[in-house]
Amino acid sequence: MALLEILKFPDPRLRIKAKTVSSINPKLKQLAQNMLETMKHENGVGLAATQIAQPIRLLTADTSSELQELNNDENSRYSASSLKQDLVRHIKQPLILFNPEILSHSGQVIYSEGCLSFPSYYADVKRAEVIEVKAMNEQGKEISFKTDGLLSVCIQHEIDHLNGKLFIDHLSPIKAKKLKEEIKKNGYPTRKQVKN
Repeated sequence: MALLEILKFPDPRLRIKAKTVSSINPKLKQLAQNMLETMKHENGVGLAATQIAQPIRLLTADTSSELQELNNDENSRYSASSLKQDLVRHIKQPLILFNPEILSHSGQVIYSEGCLSFPSYYADVKRAEVIEVKAMNEQGKEISFKTDGLLSVCIQHEIDHLNGKLFIDHLSPIKAKKLKEEIKKNGYPTRKQVKN
């Protein structure tokens, strides 16, 4: 397995709309495994192929460690949030999803989102609370499931990436401009700064 370079905003490749995957081959399976490894290495919960300059409809997600934190620590940032965690508890993670689609959605939640393409920056984003997702797994089988919680937020965030949309696009023009100016002025922290 290999660690992959994650594109950072304002890289224009983050705005490319990903293409549908027609069939899954060993190369794509390896790419998905590398994405999972990269995501975990960067302490992320989701990663879209477009974030690693691969314009295909593929995302990886794993919110299980945050769910574990929620179960073990009543003071975690996740338990303090307004996210319901009922459906997500029954979903085996990590997930590798090819050609993911949201079939239905309900409810609404506001969550402070981060992004591996915007390291160390967060903003409140409004998302659907519950989603039903259809995708192909790495064996090429069609799967569908309903989820809530951080996994719901994560999948919506990553599907946005596959459509060339970023979480700042959900902000008001004033908030988006402020965040862009902050990034322009301060840049992104180094890996060493993030760990400290």
